Amino acid sequence: MKKISLIQSYKQLLLLAGMLLLLGSYNSAFAQEDTTQPPATDTTTTPAEEPPAEEEEPSLISPSIDFTSVQKGDNSIDLKVGMRAKVKGQFINLYKMKVSFFQVANEEEIPLGFKITDGNGKTVFNVKGDSLKTDAEGKLQFKVVFAGNKAMESAEEYISFRRGRLEIIPVKEDSLLTVQVKLIDVGTGEETPVKEKAVGVFVKRMFLPMKVGEATTDENGEGSVEFPNNLPGDAKGNLTLLARLDENETFGNMEATVVQPWGVPVSDKSEAQPRALWSSHPPLWMLITFIILMLAVWGHYIVIVYELFRLRKEQPNAPTHATNS
Repeated sequence: MKKISLIQSYKQLLLLAGMLLLLGSYNSAFAQEDTTQPPATDTTTTPAEEPPAEEEEPSLISPSIDFTSVQKGDNSIDLKVGMRAKVKGQFINLYKMKVSFFQVANEEEIPLGFKITDGNGKTVFNVKGDSLKTDAEGKLQFKVVFAGNKAMESAEEYISFRRGRLEIIPVKEDSLLTVQVKLIDVGTGEETPVKEKAVGVFVKRMFLPMKVGEATTDENGEGSVEFPNNLPGDAKGNLTLLARLDENETFGNMEATVVQPWGVPVSDKSEAQPRALWSSHPPLWMLITFIILMLAVWGHYIVIVYELFRLRKEQPNAPTHATNS
């Protein structure tokens, strides 16, 4: 029995030793085959860093200039300027901008002066006609310049027109009132009548001139319009009459004014007006009726609210024996 147990123990030892040998040979073979390779390097070249883009300078605002002129009856000329610009899709008026005026004569720019635009982007520069010289064609040419600033570009505009004069003459014959107009070309230094031109006659009002009529000049450059005698004037009945030639291809804009006592006197003092439906003081009967109706309507609401509060304050009745049983 002892021999058998020894033999079995030897067998177990041999089996264990063989297993250890096999395990050792397997580990050595695996170690030989497992060759560690260095990590693969990324052969793709990374793009070079681009230099930061330079910040674009903000674009300057491009202003637009509306340049017009009006030849007046006193031989002077009004040069009118309106400035505006488109910013973020909207047009805005450019105020407090300095604009300079020049007369262009024989390729020479004669400075006349400057003006500052108002809150609406507009300004008017008056030039005395006696100091102006026309060219060979009897025309005058003017130039307006905006020098620009840090936020705006410079701008300039030209305008030219033939020298002329528009006269307005009020005529009163008995009860008939007539306004006569006369259009004269003075570009060549000689007075030449201008025919077949439509001249409008207006009356100055608070906001815009009211048109009374229109006259077409004849061969003598004259025309006439009948004037109504029932227009309201100032406290003395004075009216400012205005003759105007608008946007003519040759002479541009022209106007002449005169003051005449042809209106109905209207006091400029505030006086108490009688009670009326259209005034701020309605008749007493209407005011009393309105008050009665309002009291009748709102009185019902007051009574209802009072009853609700009164019912809320009342105590519920105590239960009787009959209800308890």
